[in-house]
Amino acid sequence: MKKVVLTLVVLVAAFPAAGLLSVGVLMSPAAIAACLSSTSLTVGVVPESLTATMQSGATVTLDHQQLTHAATVITVGAQTEGVGRSGVAVALMAALTESRLRMLANSSAYPESADYPNDGEGSDHDSLGLFQMRPTAGWGTVADLMDSDYQSKAFYGGPIGPNYPSPRGLLDIPGWQSMDPGEAAQAVEVSAYPDRYQDYRPVAEAIIAALTRRAPTTAEGVPLDGVPESTRLVFPLPSGTWVNSDDFGWRADPYTGEPAFHSGTDLAAAEGTSIFALADGVVSYAGLSGGYGGLIIIEHTIGGRRIASAYAHMWQYGIYVTAGDRVLAGQHIGDVGSSGKSTGAHLHFEIRPGGTTSAAIDAEVWLAEHGVENLDATTTAALCTAGQAA
Repeated sequence: MKKVVLTLVVLVAAFPAAGLLSVGVLMSPAAIAACLSSTSLTVGVVPESLTATMQSGATVTLDHQQLTHAATVITVGAQTEGVGRSGVAVALMAALTESRLRMLANSSAYPESADYPNDGEGSDHDSLGLFQMRPTAGWGTVADLMDSDYQSKAFYGGPIGPNYPSPRGLLDIPGWQSMDPGEAAQAVEVSAYPDRYQDYRPVAEAIIAALTRRAPTTAEGVPLDGVPESTRLVFPLPSGTWVNSDDFGWRADPYTGEPAFHSGTDLAAAEGTSIFALADGVVSYAGLSGGYGGLIIIEHTIGGRRIASAYAHMWQYGIYVTAGDRVLAGQHIGDVGSSGKSTGAHLHFEIRPGGTTSAAIDAEVWLAEHGVENLDATTTAALCTAGQAA
């Protein structure tokens, strides 16, 4: 059943690339690995406290505020290409060592630093913040360094870092990936006590495990809680890579020719084209499912309502998430395939108000009514998580 002309006009305006079909974007193995690593770095609910054991055997207890700073360090790392889980661990080791994950002012050196939100006073020369960075060394202004997001970006560095090329962040250290994590932290911090970072390695790993723990689900994979409200909506395929090949509603079954109801919208695209998550959410199903073939279902909270989005016909090897994973809007969750009841490479996309087990509605109309962001698949950042990837 084809849509009325008005709906098509709206969709053409929303998706100007419709009608263009191009080959899937090629990515290097390193870029693909970076994308896939991001799925394990999505922060969930921040605990009220966490107690972990240091390498020396001493225990350390971190409160909610310290863990909130840790969540920022993890999230910025997940947004920065080339960091991955190992780089995040290095950053947490550094912040734990330098400030015990506290945003420290230093009013004796910079009186104005006390005017910014902080967790207390530090006294190490003229250093500030989580990573104890110094304005006089070129790390940033006092305002910059009293911001945990900025300090995290500065620590990671790289070509898009705020201080590139100097002072050097982690990504600016040649061969940091093959270094001992404590040595890598020291290479950025240039501390007078280089051996102390390693003591916090098990604490950093415990933080990552606690803050990125998969969401609780039922035996069927339906999230029990923790489905975040999403304010960003992303079209599930890169702009310029797809054409609408079949609509929601009654049609002639492509196999039997008999009338049959089609519960989704089919978007033809080259095999291997990246599939993006519609919104922030929790994966309720990821695997093979009858005629759907490779199927991913994600539950979201959009406008205060539970909504599930479904993505079908991926090959098994083209599914990059598992049930319970927390995902972000625009995250690269899979690749277009042609498994299950499919006559060619395409994405079968559904919107299910109410959640995973609810009936689907017309996804074209829903997308046109809600407005979505179109991502460009020519950059690794878009393919990973559209600005939320690592």
